[in-house]
Amino acid sequence: MTIYLDNECLAEFPFDPEKIARDVALEALDQVNCPYEAEVSVTIVSAEEIQKINAAQRGIDAPTDVLSFPMTEYPSAGVFDFLEDDPADSFNPDSGELMLGDIVICADRVFSQAAQYGHSVLREYAFLVAHSMLHLVGFDHETKEEAQDMEERQERILTKLHITREL
Repeated sequence: MTIYLDNECLAEFPFDPEKIARDVALEALDQVNCPYEAEVSVTIVSAEEIQKINAAQRGIDAPTDVLSFPMTEYPSAGVFDFLEDDPADSFNPDSGELMLGDIVICADRVFSQAAQYGHSVLREYAFLVAHSMLHLVGFDHETKEEAQDMEERQERILTKLHITREL
């Protein structure tokens, strides 16, 4: 698993954000039985920067906590067998890793939402990475059923890593 982490706003976390992103990403991929080694880019930005990205990419001129940009469109969430038909577009030619995509996390929101929800900064950061990892492998929360499925998956990922609300 390769994590490319860029902390553009130089936010200081009480943990190693690259290690936590890697741990959460690996667990998310284990939970969906991803058969490949993978790579993900994680960029940590300010509220102002994520608002610019959100406006440019989604037409929503407001800050958000996290954005996910999958490299591949999945016909079925968490199903990877279709990738064997056209590997050239999905795999890094140098490493052979599945290129999942990009995660952009708003540092300001990590801290404010941790306080708002009454849990640790670690929990909030790990939650946002888990949420995005599920998006990068095709999951979404457009319907009530999809939202419930994603919530359960996120909770399983964090529980497996012992990143609970009580931290």
